[in-house]
Order: sequence, then C-alpha cells, then structure tokens
Amino acid sequence: MPTTFRELFQNFSSSPSILWQSSKIEVMKQRKIGDRFVGEIGLGCMGMSWAYGSPATASDAYSVLSRALELGANHWDTADLYGSGANEELLRPILAERRSEVFLATKFGNVYDRDLTSHRGQVESNAPWIVDGTPEYIRKCVDRSLQRLGIDQIDLYYQHRVDPLVPIEESVAAMAELVKEGKVLQLGLSEVSATTLKKAAAVHPIAAVQNEFSLWTRDFMSEEVPATRELGVAFVAYSPLGRGFLTGSIPTVDSLEQSDNRRNMPRFSEDNLESNMEIVAVIKEVAAMRTAMPAQIALAWVLASSEHIIPIPGTKRVNRLEENCAASDIVLTAEEMSKLNNLQLASGDRYGATAMTYVKA
Repeated sequence: MPTTFRELFQNFSSSPSILWQSSKIEVMKQRKIGDRFVGEIGLGCMGMSWAYGSPATASDAYSVLSRALELGANHWDTADLYGSGANEELLRPILAERRSEVFLATKFGNVYDRDLTSHRGQVESNAPWIVDGTPEYIRKCVDRSLQRLGIDQIDLYYQHRVDPLVPIEESVAAMAELVKEGKVLQLGLSEVSATTLKKAAAVHPIAAVQNEFSLWTRDFMSEEVPATRELGVAFVAYSPLGRGFLTGSIPTVDSLEQSDNRRNMPRFSEDNLESNMEIVAVIKEVAAMRTAMPAQIALAWVLASSEHIIPIPGTKRVNRLEENCAASDIVLTAEEMSKLNNLQLASGDRYGATAMTYVKA
C-alpha cells in the first residue's frame, strides 16, 4: 500500500477523484513560522475570490479548504485587498468550525477602501495605487479583518506593501501594539528588501517575509533569502508557480478569462510569453523524467532552495491542491537542481509600472 503523497500521486494521477483516499497517508512535513510549525506547503486563498478569472463558489472553496486541512496544508494566506474583503469572508464558515487547525495569515496596506485611508492627498489626486502604513489605518484594518474572518486573533499579520510616506519603524511599532492587545500573534512584511527587514526587526520580531519567489522570480535569492535565514525569519514564497504559468497550462494569454488580471501583466504579454515558454519546457522535461507534474517540480525546487522557505500555491480545485501537496515528497537530485538553477531569467516585469514601484521596498 503506498504511504507517501508521491506514491499516491503516481498510482492515481489518472483518477483525481480517488487520489489521497488512503488512511495511511503520511503527514506532510512541516516548517516553522515564528514559534509555530505549519505544513511546508501552504495555501494561497486569493484566487478563490479575486484576480484570476471567475471566483470559486462557496461550496468549491469549502471543499478545497477542508481537503487542505486533511492533507496538512494548514497555513492559509489571505488579505483585506482580495475582493475588497470578500476573500476573508469566504474563509469565515470553515474558520467557525475548525479555527484551531488553521494557521491564518492576512494583510493590510494595499488600500482597498479609499474612505479608510489617512493619505487624503493621494485619494484626491486619484492615484492608481495607494499604500497606507499609518498607525491609524492599521488599527482600522485589523478590526475589520477580524470581523470579516469571525475570529479573535490573527496568527500572522503582514504589512502588504511598504508605505513610502511612513518609516517602516513607525508601521511596525503600531503593529506591535496589536500583539500586545492580543489581536495579532506574529508580525510579517511583504515585498521587502533585506535592508527594510532589518530596520523592522530592530523594532519588533518579524516572523515571516512574504515575497514572490519561483523559478521565474529569483530576485530575492542573493540578499533576502540569506537575510531571513540569518534572522530566523520564515521566507513565505507567494506565486511559487508563477501565477500558474509554470504548470504549463497557459499556452497563450487568450486562454485566460477576460477578467483575469494576468492579461495585464508584462510576463504574459505576447512579446514575453514565447521566451518564457522556454522556462516551462525545461520544467516539463524534468517532470517527464520523474513521472511528475510540472507544478510539482516547480514547488519541489522552491522547497529545496532553503529549508526556511514555505511556498503557498493557490488553487480553486481539490485535484490541483492534491497535486501541489504531492510535491512535498519529491526530492530533486543535484543534477536536476543544477538544471533548474541555470534556467534563463523571465522576460518582462512581474507587475505593471505602478505596482512595480512598491516591490522590494
């Protein structure tokens, strides 16, 4: 009887509906965020409500979330921005039933409701993107997130982007007050540089940094990954599958729904897509030799890059969730790692011009 995620995937990959049914399945390996152990592969919840085409139904989302807990993917990531709070509300029913099983992360900072922000000048100038890290805004956001989620405490609270108008020390000091009040357990930062992390950590311990990281986004490998390791900070890798591109399932931008945000991202443009397909071709080559899926190879590479990195791939489908979790059992050889490490860099920026001003701040 197969007992690992990997063996089960090989035996049943042609029949997703019966995948993972063995009661003898091994528990997913764990990694640490602050003082908490979580499954080494988490779950990004954003796409269930926002950004990547049609939202999931409440029923489908509940099925994915339930299965995630069964598989040990108990680290869930959301934000107030996603669907203007809708993504947090989507999690509320299952949190009401199984709160103790979930390590929950949410975020503030990217302004989703301009009536809440303290940066009135930017609102009046109709700025396309507003980031607010003022203490006043932070306090408003945490209370609204707690209400939408239906919980008393957030396990990990991130500043989603650094506010260029507010020193990071001031924002983190305000976040630290939430820890004292018991509203938040641990603090995190998203899309930050090593320099910003060190400034923040001097004010209050930072449990996690969430930056984009994958085989087509390796910007943080030289400085931020070593810095987080040195400081004992978990590196949470968002978009570890390149927003789905590294799965090999997006042959053209026309295959995406009209409402899909990826249509506006430079890496998915016609000019860049053909070049980026060369990255996918190599991943597929490695996957074929391992009788694995491209997504599993991409995730296995992220896991192998450092033992403190925790990927949070997102999905709306149970079979994709199960496929992603199977990557926990894939150990890449030195030759495979070398082949993947030497992949070309992705063509095109990660975001459009405005959003790019707020990354690696």
